Amino acid sequence: MRSRQAILRESTRLATVEGLEGLSIARLAEAVGMSKSGLYAHFGSKEELQLATIDAAIAVFIDQVVEPAEAASTGLDRLHRLVDGYLGYLEAETFPGGCFFASALAEVDMQPGPLRDRLVGVLNDWLGRLERAVREAQAEGSIDPAEDPGQVAFEVEAALLLANTQFVVGRTREPIERAGRAVERRLTAAASAA
Repeated sequence: MRSRQAILRESTRLATVEGLEGLSIARLAEAVGMSKSGLYAHFGSKEELQLATIDAAIAVFIDQVVEPAEAASTGLDRLHRLVDGYLGYLEAETFPGGCFFASALAEVDMQPGPLRDRLVGVLNDWLGRLERAVREAQAEGSIDPAEDPGQVAFEVEAALLLANTQFVVGRTREPIERAGRAVERRLTAAASAA
């Protein structure tokens, strides 16, 4: 029997390509070479599987993007590390369908329920992290205090989201480089009056 962790590793990959709705016990059993009954021992329902898949993707994102940024000594450095971590997460093709959360949110954005709630929570946490880093940089004097931290976070996320979309479609490094330059320009502009 395969471990729950190995099963979830495969389910996160499948979900970015086939969607959370396409993620069924039968489909996952086929992908991991197990019986459906074997998978039921790990997950009692499709929704439980979907929620566990989201949680597994969260753990990967925290490991690859969030935790490395926590070691930053300044808010501005943390912001740069979050951006670089996210772009590295894309470029490494951590998931075949790009950012797990961008893919999953697009699928469930108009479907109320626990899946959407969990994914919206992830998005809010991510935007909150970006905004907190901007606020820290403002307190340190690296970013103009007149800047709206929520707006800066929004613009940074917009560049990252477009990089994800274009990278998934084209599989070239260009959108990753463009996003890096766009964020750098925005942060340079934000610092110009500081």
